[in-house]
Amino acid sequence: MAEEHVVQEKALRSFCEEVLTKLGVPKADAQTVTDVLVVADLRGIESHGVARLGRYVTGLKKGFMKPTDQSRIVKETKATALMDGGQSLGQVVGKRGMDLAIRKARDTAIGVVAVRNSNHYGIAGYYTLMALEHDLMGVSMTNAGPLVVPTFGRTAILGTNPISLAAPAKKEKAFVLDMATSTVPRGKVEVYNRLGQPMPHGWAVDETGRSSTDPKRVLNALANRLGGGLLPLGGEGEDLGGHKGYGLALMVDVLGGVLSGAATGLQVYADEQRPNVGHFFMALDPAAFRPLDEFRRDMDRLARELKDSPKAHGQDRIYVHGEKSFARMEKYRQEGIPLDPKVVENLKKIGADLGVPWST
Repeated sequence: MAEEHVVQEKALRSFCEEVLTKLGVPKADAQTVTDVLVVADLRGIESHGVARLGRYVTGLKKGFMKPTDQSRIVKETKATALMDGGQSLGQVVGKRGMDLAIRKARDTAIGVVAVRNSNHYGIAGYYTLMALEHDLMGVSMTNAGPLVVPTFGRTAILGTNPISLAAPAKKEKAFVLDMATSTVPRGKVEVYNRLGQPMPHGWAVDETGRSSTDPKRVLNALANRLGGGLLPLGGEGEDLGGHKGYGLALMVDVLGGVLSGAATGLQVYADEQRPNVGHFFMALDPAAFRPLDEFRRDMDRLARELKDSPKAHGQDRIYVHGEKSFARMEKYRQEGIPLDPKVVENLKKIGADLGVPWST
C-alpha cells in the first residue's frame, strides 16, 4: 500500500478554494464548499472529502451545477420553508437551508426546511454541527443517486441517503450521529478499488444480486446500470435487519424527496443536466422543553453511562457517536490531513488543468 501524503489544512483549503473560484464560484461560496469537503477529511470521512472535488469540477464544467447561488424560498411559514436549489452547488444550498432552519428555531423553537432541485451536499453531519453552535439540536438528511438495492432486489433504486442528528452536551463531546443508510457509502467501495483490495463480504451485491467482495465489478455494474449495488444497513435479506436499513433509506427519500417535490428513487440523477436532489433540515431548541443546562447535563450522564459500562472481551473503550471524529479533527488540525496518493494525483491533475499550482 502506497504511503499516505500528509497535507496541511490551510494549504488544502487554499487549493480547493482557488480551483472553485477559477470555475466562477464566488469566494464566499467557494469557502463554503471547501469547508464541507475539508471538514469531512478532518473527521475521517475521506470518502466525502477532497477526493470528491473532481465531482464538483465536472458538475460546474458541464453546467448541471451552477457556480452562483440560484436558490430561492418557494413557500414559507414561521417554522417551515420549502427551498428550490436552482441546481446550485449542494453545499451552498445546504448551508443556506440549515441557516434558515436555525434562524426559525431561534425564533419559534423549531425550524424545518425541505429543499428540492439541489446537488450532492457532502457530509450530512456538516449541517447538524452548525446547529450545535447555537445550542440547538440538528437533523440533516439527503436523498442521492440510486446505489442501494432494496431488500430482496438486485437493482439499485435508492441512494445511500444519509441521516445525521446532533445534540449538545456539557463536558462530554456533543452527540453527532452521521451515517449512511447503506452498509457503507460508495466512497468506501471506491477506497478498496483504489487500493486494489477485496472489500468485506456483505457490503454490496453484483449484477446477479449475490454478495460480492470485488469492488471493481460492483462499481462497473453500477456505472453501466447492469444491476447490483450497495446493500442497505444490515446487509442481505432480513436475518440481520437489512429491511430496517432499507426502511431508513426510504424514510430519507420521503422526507428529502417526496416532501420537497424533488426527484426520488430512480429519478435522482436520471437527467444528468438536472439531478434534482432533495434535502431535509431541522433545528430544534431543547430549551423549549426544559432548561438547556439540565438537557446538556443529562446528555453527559447518558454518555458516561454508556462509556463506563462493562467492555466486551478484548475491548478497552466504548465510544459515543462523534467522539472519534472530534478526536481525529484535533489530531489532523495539528499534524496535517492524510490523503491517499491517488487522491493527491487527481487533485494535481485538476489543478494543472485549471492553472492552480499544487504547492501543499
